[in-house]
Amino acid sequence: MANIRVSTKNGELHGMEADGIFSWKGIPYAQPPVGPLRFRAPQPPQSWEGIRDASQFGPVCPQPQRSAEGIFGSRTGQPAPSEDCLYLNVWAPKVGVPCPVMVWIHGGAFVTGSGSMSLYDGTKLAKNGVVVVTINYRLGPFGFLHLSPVGEGLASNAGLLDQIAALQWVQDNIRAFGGDPGNVTIFGESAGAMSIAALLAMPAAKGLFHKAVLQSGASQTLSPVHASGIAAALLHELGVDASNRERLFELSTEAIAAASYKLYEKFGSTGVAMLFQPVVDGSTLPEEPQKAIEHGAAKDVAVMIGTNRDEGAYFVRGPEHLISAEAAAKAIQAMTGLPNAAELSGRYPVSVEGQAQLMTDLYFWRSAVRYASAQSGHSSVWMYRFDWCLPGHPFLDKSVHGAEIAFVFNNMQILKDLNITVTGEMERLSRLMQEAWVSFACQGNPSTPELDWPEYDPDERATVIFNSDTAVVRDPDAEKRSLFISVVNN
Repeated sequence: MANIRVSTKNGELHGMEADGIFSWKGIPYAQPPVGPLRFRAPQPPQSWEGIRDASQFGPVCPQPQRSAEGIFGSRTGQPAPSEDCLYLNVWAPKVGVPCPVMVWIHGGAFVTGSGSMSLYDGTKLAKNGVVVVTINYRLGPFGFLHLSPVGEGLASNAGLLDQIAALQWVQDNIRAFGGDPGNVTIFGESAGAMSIAALLAMPAAKGLFHKAVLQSGASQTLSPVHASGIAAALLHELGVDASNRERLFELSTEAIAAASYKLYEKFGSTGVAMLFQPVVDGSTLPEEPQKAIEHGAAKDVAVMIGTNRDEGAYFVRGPEHLISAEAAAKAIQAMTGLPNAAELSGRYPVSVEGQAQLMTDLYFWRSAVRYASAQSGHSSVWMYRFDWCLPGHPFLDKSVHGAEIAFVFNNMQILKDLNITVTGEMERLSRLMQEAWVSFACQGNPSTPELDWPEYDPDERATVIFNSDTAVVRDPDAEKRSLFISVVNN
């Protein structure tokens, strides 16, 4: 049974109780990746004496401070950034039996975000009888610089290795919080979902979780050649070469961040959407995740996967975001590897609506359908699409990227803070979604008494459309799917 004071492998923690739920925040799951541990794989956490206060979130990874302040303005009030950022947070109900565990991996294009954003507060989820864990992991150059070829002991995919370390911490400690280490579901959105796609293909992650939910993200990686070029360019900006490699551990956080900003100025508009992301390094991530899934790498893991109807409308909001047809084709080719990217992207007009739909279809939706089709040959898969929107709202008038998160966590206060009136219909949709996610975590099937959700297969392609009138649709946008996805890739 969970208690406000718990004993972990590394020492005692004292948490908080609020709204009938226990919580513990700022728990170290690895040693601070600073000094000689910078750019290296995470090391097991050190023990402490006495009782550690676990009432405050830990520092977030250094990241750009963007004016948008997050999807729903929920990055405000965040802890100060620090390279010493490998902390996690736990919410647990007061129950007498081990509960299923849900581990949230945040998004943010691998350069922003944290597990402490108010959007991800686990209280409402925990009230459904699950233990919720949110994590920080290294971002940008600190977490996704391809350095393993540069020097012995340097890491590639350090941010993914952080996530694995957090999942290992869950295996080692979650029972003390009332969680069942034998029933762990990982779920995440955007870069968090892309991280999960990679984790499903990583040998070191095997056995650390049992189910996975990918929201608005699937297989997304850089090739070793491409990633090596980015690393070489950053090291050049920093004045680091084979003769002075020790400078990597001496440079300030600010100097490394500034060098990465310069890279974005130089290369950010040449077709590479994300300079920092997972790399198929042949070691930590041996194979591109889509290929690994096709080969049965996650045959023992049930998967839920889906997208939002208007993902691209989050990124292409006005004429100032438009790029030429040629640049759009290059960007799609870089992000998806599609050899016929120019032909497919040419079907979309150079307009706000056209380029937003282009990104939705070819980057998000196509990837999710391919991933679902491949995994369905090896394990159970359920697919969804989130269509809810708020007509007339300046931002949520479409089903934009990230709009489903508040509904999954049932953190509708986020919407109220944006002066949105939360209706009973919205509350019902949130409850329906949260119950489906919890049902999946508890029993490996998202069906509930209110929602009969059939499995996805390449013949029927049953997809739940979440909206005010949630329903199951067979093969939505079938004509478009058959155009964008070859027979070989289902």
